[in-house]
Amino acid sequence: MSARRRPIIAIDGPAGAGKTTAARNIAERLSLVYLDTGATFRAVALKALRESIDMDDGEALAALAASSRIEFAGERFERILLDGEDVSEAIREQRVANASSRVAVHAELRAHLVELWRAIAKPGGVVLEGRDIGTVVFPDADIKFFLDARPGERAKRRFTEQAEKESVTLDRVTHDLEVRDESDRSRAHSPLRRAEDAIEINTTDLTPEQTLEKLLEAATERLN
Repeated sequence: MSARRRPIIAIDGPAGAGKTTAARNIAERLSLVYLDTGATFRAVALKALRESIDMDDGEALAALAASSRIEFAGERFERILLDGEDVSEAIREQRVANASSRVAVHAELRAHLVELWRAIAKPGGVVLEGRDIGTVVFPDADIKFFLDARPGERAKRRFTEQAEKESVTLDRVTHDLEVRDESDRSRAHSPLRRAEDAIEINTTDLTPEQTLEKLLEAATERLN
C-alpha cells in the first residue's frame, strides 16, 4: 500500500448480502469515508423515471448523467444529492432499485460514473461498495472483500427493509432479487464477480456486528 495516502477498501457482492451496512460500519470504525456507488446509479435511474427517459437507451442515460449534478454529502458521505436535492430516501424505493439495475448495464453510463467514483476516492481513505469495485473500478484497491449470502436470506433482508417503507410481499421481493441477480451477473459490461484476490465472507448466519468483526480482522492483517 502506498505510504502517501490512506487505504481504499472495495466491497462487492450481490443485493442483500449486507454490503451497505458492512461498508458503513467499517468506514465508521476506521474513520474512513463511505462511498455508495450504487446510489449514483439509483440517482440517474430516479431522474430517468422522472423525465421518462428510456431505460434501454444508454446514450441518453449517459447524457442525462453528464448533465446532472450528483454529489455526496454528510460527514461520511452518507447522503446523496441530485441537482442539489437530497434524494437519499427517494432512491431506495423499489421502483428505483429495479430501474437502477436496468440502467447499470449500459457501458456509456458506467464509464461516466466510474470516473466520478475514481475522482472522489483517488486520495484514499475511502470504502466503496458495489458490484465491480474490486474488479474494474479499483483493481488495485488495498483490500477487497466479496460478501455473499444464501438467496433466501438475502430476499428476507430486502423484504424487511422495503416493508418498512412500502407495501410489498416476500414473493415479489424474491422475484425482483432473482431478476436483479441475473442482470448483474450476465451483463456484458462489468458483471458481478469476485476478484481473485478478494476475501470472501458469507454473511448468511452472521449479524452485522459479526460481519464487521471479520472485516476488521482481515483489514488489520492486510494493513499492518
